[in-house]
Amino acid sequence: MMSRSYTNLLDLAAGNFAALGPAGGGRRRSGSFAPRRMPRVMTVPGTLSELDDEDDERAATSSVASDVPSSAICERLIVVANQLPVVARRRPDGRGWVFSWDDDSLLLRLRDGVPDEMEVLFIGTLRADVPAAEQDEVSQTLIDGFRCAPVFLPADLYDRFYQNFCKGYLWPLFHYMLPFAAAQSPNESGASAGGRFERASWEAYVLANKHFFEKIVEVINPEDDYVWVHDYHLMALPTFLRRRFNRLRIGFFLHSPFPSSEIYRSLPVREEILRTMLNCDLIGFHTFDYARHFLSCCSRMLGIEYQSKRGYIGLDYYGRTVGIKIMPVGIHMGQLQSVLRLPEMQQKVAELRQQFEGMTVLLGVDDTDIFKGINLKLLAFEYMLKTHPKWRGRAVLVQIANPARGKGKDIESIRAEIQDSCERINREFGQSGYSPIVLIDRNVPSVEKLAYYTVAECVVVTAVRDGMNLTPYEYIVCRQGIPSSESAPEVSGPRKSMLVVSEFIGCSPSLSGAIRINPWNVESTAESLNEAISMSERDKELRHEKHYRYVSTHDVAYWSRSFIQDLERACKDHFRKPCWGIGLGFGFRVVALDPNFSKLSFDSIIMSYGRSKSRAIFLDYDGTLVPQASLYQKPSEELVTIINTLCSDKNNIVFIVSGRSKNSLGSMFSSCPILGIAAEHGYFLRWTRDEEWQTSTQSPDIGWMQMAEPVMNLYTEATDGSYIETKETALVWHHRDADQGFASSQAKEMLDHLESVLANEAVSVKSGQFIVEVKPQGVSKGLIAEKILASMKEKGQQADFVLCIGDDRSDEDMFENIADAMKKGIVAPKTPLFACTVGQKPSKAKFYLDDTYEVVSMLSALAEVSEPDPTAGLTDDLATSVSSLDIGDEQIQFSNTRIEGS
Repeated sequence: MMSRSYTNLLDLAAGNFAALGPAGGGRRRSGSFAPRRMPRVMTVPGTLSELDDEDDERAATSSVASDVPSSAICERLIVVANQLPVVARRRPDGRGWVFSWDDDSLLLRLRDGVPDEMEVLFIGTLRADVPAAEQDEVSQTLIDGFRCAPVFLPADLYDRFYQNFCKGYLWPLFHYMLPFAAAQSPNESGASAGGRFERASWEAYVLANKHFFEKIVEVINPEDDYVWVHDYHLMALPTFLRRRFNRLRIGFFLHSPFPSSEIYRSLPVREEILRTMLNCDLIGFHTFDYARHFLSCCSRMLGIEYQSKRGYIGLDYYGRTVGIKIMPVGIHMGQLQSVLRLPEMQQKVAELRQQFEGMTVLLGVDDTDIFKGINLKLLAFEYMLKTHPKWRGRAVLVQIANPARGKGKDIESIRAEIQDSCERINREFGQSGYSPIVLIDRNVPSVEKLAYYTVAECVVVTAVRDGMNLTPYEYIVCRQGIPSSESAPEVSGPRKSMLVVSEFIGCSPSLSGAIRINPWNVESTAESLNEAISMSERDKELRHEKHYRYVSTHDVAYWSRSFIQDLERACKDHFRKPCWGIGLGFGFRVVALDPNFSKLSFDSIIMSYGRSKSRAIFLDYDGTLVPQASLYQKPSEELVTIINTLCSDKNNIVFIVSGRSKNSLGSMFSSCPILGIAAEHGYFLRWTRDEEWQTSTQSPDIGWMQMAEPVMNLYTEATDGSYIETKETALVWHHRDADQGFASSQAKEMLDHLESVLANEAVSVKSGQFIVEVKPQGVSKGLIAEKILASMKEKGQQADFVLCIGDDRSDEDMFENIADAMKKGIVAPKTPLFACTVGQKPSKAKFYLDDTYEVVSMLSALAEVSEPDPTAGLTDDLATSVSSLDIGDEQIQFSNTRIEGS
């Protein structure tokens, strides 16, 4: 399938994917540059080496425009975020713009961790309204002077994208606030804050992401570039990039919390967002909790389980391994220390020490929003003053409330509540020359903020939910002070600090010396405040040393360097594996296959089938001939007819090899007289319907069942939707219909429990697809397939064609044994071996088919070229009478489903 991008992303958001075409195929927007052809862009299935051999015309159509010069040997990092790390100001005379770097931007500081040889290019919006007539000039200025490519969104689209969907819906949801009410009425900007999901806002979100995508297409060189997408504003972007460039190296970092599955599942476009994130190569989170919630959502909603290997967590997504990175972001040490060295900094510190002389200063620095818990902090401080009167007149809480980034009634309500609490506390506990609360409700310059950090004895963070929060890190560096010289380890200023931090913020796990609190428990928080400022000086020093050691070594450069290294590792196989782009809308994904793993070609297998004279065909049942989740498990009439046709060819030996019981399989295939059946993974065997069942091993001692069944009953009673299937030689615990998160945990626990209980028994305990099975040792599908092939050789019918199809872990034994059959000499030399799994997944098979429909279609194609024997399946007397009929040149066709042996 051609990998192309969407012409109308509103169609994508609404679920209509009829029209597909090159992105940006229409009118180019303002701010675009002249196109430049770039070589070797993967837009069709195949490997790059194959593309090199194509003609120039094909290569030209596979190229994509790029406008930023890039060295052919130099890799480049394209950092994409909602806003550029640039400040734009109008010139005083109104003619043109003045640009400068935003020193507080995280994006700007991550450059310190990028390898020297790697160029960095930023893509994002400007925090300024640039008229359309000036956008070309502004774009050229930024690309030349700052390596920034601006994205210009219409004002109404930006409001619907940012205010309505990002800040009004996604941001509260990701911070665990469900939208129970309808959206508030639009504010002065025309944007509504908060409220339920609205399809129009989602479409605006997708359309805005399309604009970012188009800007990337203008500047990208897919061979050499890495793309690093930041935060929840651009979660739709990876799918657009992956659809256009199958092999592009894409990383994504979420700077906000990722909610638990119980919260996230309320999102109407939950699967779309999960799938677009999985189109990245590496997904980063601040904490393991956030990553765990994402992995749980992938498991519960998409059925994708993660694997951990040598310290790396990965999700197998259609043959691609999507890495999970857990790394909290750090601060820029150099920037903070440069501010600490400023003369005005020392002056401000002196002023504050004089202002708060004799006082113990507690400090809070928060944005004014509904999740920062500022009022909870004030209430806790008030309770401390009530219960510990010794701090009255001695303890001061300085609260810096940064201006709100969002708008709406909630923000106004929070500000009013904070103001009321401050006035009440100061009125009750204030004295002449003493106010217990100092509220700074304005934008505080960096020098002033760092001066407050320097004089504060304790920093308090009571956010009820926050993605990271770097306030404690900045405070620790300020309390450490700066080296007096590079050659001397002595430092000036204090070397002790105390932190009281909410357990619901991203930096909390990394601050092991902090006092962690539940901010909702005001009384407990008050006691923690008292404990922090009452602690001995030595304890404060030890905790500070521990924190500073971590913060100074895990700075923003360490974070970005670590992420880029893991992104390179995650993408190392990009140009080795063949890949295909399949699916529509947000269901699009790239299927990457091992070079030795390919789709089974009908033409190839039919050709081999026609040339052979002695064929062995092994077929699994559930998940192979019928869908795994099918409620009606009996074979269809069409399937029975196909199997009977294959069986009636005298050159074929056909076996159903399944874990089902012999009675179940015998009943379902009673109308197939010469079909072989291997039941219970091959323990029971019969070659035709009229033969007696044989056992592949000696009759087992099934006394172990009395030990295993009580254990299984214990888990069945505790797991709704699960049940036990009792076979003659095995016990199977099924949990397909149970809650998958809980059932998977129970299955792992049961596996360990049974292995312990049955350690001295001759049985094997294995987990499969929604099952845990206990069966005798020495019984497997692989061994029975090998036994059947050996028996064919003994009868002078050595197989020169082998087809084996299955979908489960139990079938992997069969694939492995089939692959070794030629080495063991039980099949003819140069025998074509077709080991085929159902679905594209890691397997010991060399081939795959997508689903059960393709399996049946392939078997039907083989049946069409078979040479059925009209007497196959009849009794000897009936076969004789048929052969003696004088039918001349006419043909009599017998249906195996109607004329059967008696």
